[in-house]
Order: sequence, then structure tokens, then C-alpha cells
Amino acid sequence: MAILVVVVLAVPAVTALGFLAPAWRRGMVWAGAASAAASLAVAIALAVAVVRGGPVTALGGLVRADALSAFLLVVISAVAVPATLATPGHFAAERAAGRATARTAARHGLLVHLFLAAMTLAVLAANLGLLWVSVEATTVVTAFLVGQSRTRTAVEAAWKYVVICSAGLALALLGTLLLGYAAGHAGGSLDLAGLAAGADGLDSGVTRIAVTLLVLGFGAKAGLAPLHAWLPDAHSQAPAPVSALMSGVLLAVAFYAVLRVKVVSDAALGTGFARGLLVVMALASLFVAATLLLAQRDYKRMLAYSSIEHLGLVSFGAAVGGPVATAAVLVHVLGHGLVKAVLFLGAGRVAQGTGTSRIDRVRGLAARGPVLAGCLGAGVLALAGMPPFSLFASELGLARAGFAGGLGWATALVLVLVLVVAAALAGHTTRMLLGEPPGGPGAARAPVTVPRATRVALAVPLVAAAVLG
Repeated sequence: MAILVVVVLAVPAVTALGFLAPAWRRGMVWAGAASAAASLAVAIALAVAVVRGGPVTALGGLVRADALSAFLLVVISAVAVPATLATPGHFAAERAAGRATARTAARHGLLVHLFLAAMTLAVLAANLGLLWVSVEATTVVTAFLVGQSRTRTAVEAAWKYVVICSAGLALALLGTLLLGYAAGHAGGSLDLAGLAAGADGLDSGVTRIAVTLLVLGFGAKAGLAPLHAWLPDAHSQAPAPVSALMSGVLLAVAFYAVLRVKVVSDAALGTGFARGLLVVMALASLFVAATLLLAQRDYKRMLAYSSIEHLGLVSFGAAVGGPVATAAVLVHVLGHGLVKAVLFLGAGRVAQGTGTSRIDRVRGLAARGPVLAGCLGAGVLALAGMPPFSLFASELGLARAGFAGGLGWATALVLVLVLVVAAALAGHTTRMLLGEPPGGPGAARAPVTVPRATRVALAVPLVAAAVLG
């Protein structure tokens, strides 16, 4: 089944090349969505093969698919499908407003599929060094996507993203080198499976420093405190389909690297060391999200801070460990990816229809765009952990595992912060959906339309998130 590993790597890379050919660009409008759907089918087939036959290696051992990486491949593709399906409608509106051209759309398609290829390589990398290179590659590619509109705010957000994430990944690189040094003295290498198997031979002092640097570094790319400041700016300025991918899967891919490091840390240092780091980062991230969401005035930034909250929950679940918490973390990653894609795509349509991202300037959306308002309302309910959505099941699993795993005080604090976040999200969204438009009851209510393909991109992930619950 090694061919499946090669194919899932090749599909986004080949699609990216298609956007380079001028003669093909007219026919490439829906190629992105077709490519994402093909990747999803291959990822599911690969996941089934891994479950039945165990890990699969390819390309001379450079890449390896096990259960965790196969699951992340499914998540990447599942979020890429609605993001790419909504892209033609997004650029049709941008071109009508004079903010984009056919060349902009082609460059966007090229960069997005390079982004997907880099994330795919990151979760398939068999070596910690290759994993680091792949995550760094996502930074380079997405920096151009964040600044795509070339406004001053977007360019500033792109630079902030590059500086903070590069600083974090510099820490991760130093941690990688230190772990490689420890592994070399123990007769090993940076192969992830070999590191985990031979972790008991690693020097504990060097490994402790390396793990700290790696968790902080990759945690920065995952949007975890204290190096989280890039995320609200980047997510609010990137085009809506890019924000959907960055929030829905890029953060999860970065945290995938943290999970790989945690496996080595638990084997070399015991479970307590990585648990302590992750609990502190989780609580700090939840606190930052809760406090800043209360007074938030921009709905795109509101969704970005919600991403910090949910990655904090994922970090807390990883800290708890055990079968129940691990299953809850994986369900949460998939559910959050699907729901956040819907919300960022919906927010993009709201911004295009109203010309603003200010919460106080969007009112009466339920009357102006019922389908869009319904999807946004359902998405916020899902983010708040309401049944029947999968985030309710995953948060319940995390709470049960936390109390059972000896982290009762931290679990209680997590639940309080989650309630604060849910209340803030519900309050802001309710005013947008149901409030009177500026100017009073007689003010104009221009309709906010949604293209048919975008409606599918909004509705299907919500249905999937409900079914998973």
C-alpha cells in the first residue's frame, strides 16, 4: 500500500503545478475542489489499509503512515474540500468588487495546494528533521496567502506571522538538534519510531531541554500561549478559504508535531514532564481566549481567538493522556476543523456582503441571508460544545478523562473558561444574527447572497460534525 502514500503526497503537488500553466487556468476553476476530494478518498483508503495492515513506509523510509498520521490526512482533506469548493465563489465576489483578478485566483490556487502538500508531508514525515522542514514550509507558503490582499493591515499581519512563527520554529530547530545529539550518543537517529523505541537510552538532561524547546516551538505554530499573538491578525486578514485551512488544519498539523514529541518525552522522562508543560500552555491559552473574547469587536478575530481556545482544549487532552482522552482529542481535532471551516467561510461571505468585519455593524443577518445565518448560528452552537455536534462528545470525554486522571482542579478551571468563551461567542453572534441594523427598524436590509457551491461547503461539514457526535 506504499503507492497510496505516494499518491496522497502527489495529488496536491500536481494540482499546484496545474495552476502554473496559463492555458489550463480557465479549466482549473474547480480543479482545487476535485483535487481535495481525490485526496480525501485516497486518505480514507490509506487509513483503512493502516488499520488492517499496520504502518506503511514509502520513498526509501522518508515517509511513514501510521494510525495517527493517516487520521490527520483525513482531517486535512476533509477540511480542504469545503475550503476549495467555496473558493470560486469567493473570488467571483472579489473580482466583481475589483479586489482580485484571474491571475490572483491562479496564484491563490498554486499557493493553497503547495500549502496542502506541505501539511501532507508534515504528517507523513518519518524523521523529526523532515517534520520540522515541512512545518517551516507551511509558514513560507501561508505568509504569501495571509498578505494576499496587499493592504497595509494584511502585510503587517503576514510579517507578524512570519516573525513569531519563525521565532517559535527556531526554538523547535534547536530542540531538534539537541534531541539529535542525545539520540546520536545513544546510537540512534531522528527517526520518530526509533526515537520512541530507544528513548530510555537518551540523556535525561539534554532530552528535557530539547522537549521544552520543541513543545514551545511547535506550540507557537499551533497558536498556543505564550507565542499565540500572530494568530488573530493572520486569521482575520487571510482570504476566507485560507483562514478555514489555517484554523481548521494548520494548527492541528502543528500540534501533531507536539504529540510526536510527547511520545518520546513520555518514554524518556516519564509522563509528568510533558504533562506539566502542556497543562500550563493549555490553561494559559484558554485564559487568553476567554478574556479577549469578552470585549471582541471583530467577528473574524473572534473566530481566531476561538481557535486558540480549542487548541488549548486539545493541549489539555494530550496532557491528560490515556485512551479516553486521546480519542477525545482526535474527535475534537476533526470536529473543530469542520466547524471552523464553515464559520470562516461564512464570515468571508458576511464580510463581502456587508463590507465590514465589525460585530457592531452587522445586524439582522437572519433576515438578510437566512441560509448563511443558519449555518453561522449552528456553527457557533457547535463551537460552544452543544449537542448533537461532535465537539460536545469530545469535550465531555476530555472532562471525564481529566477528572479520572488526577487533574480535577485543572479540569474544573478548563470548564469554567470554556463556559466564559461559549457565553462570549453566543452573545456576539446573537447580536449579529438577530439585532436591528444600524439606523433602526426602518434601515435598509441589503440581502447577503451565498453561491450554491458555497452553500454545500457550509452545510455538509455541519452535517458531518453532527453525525460524528
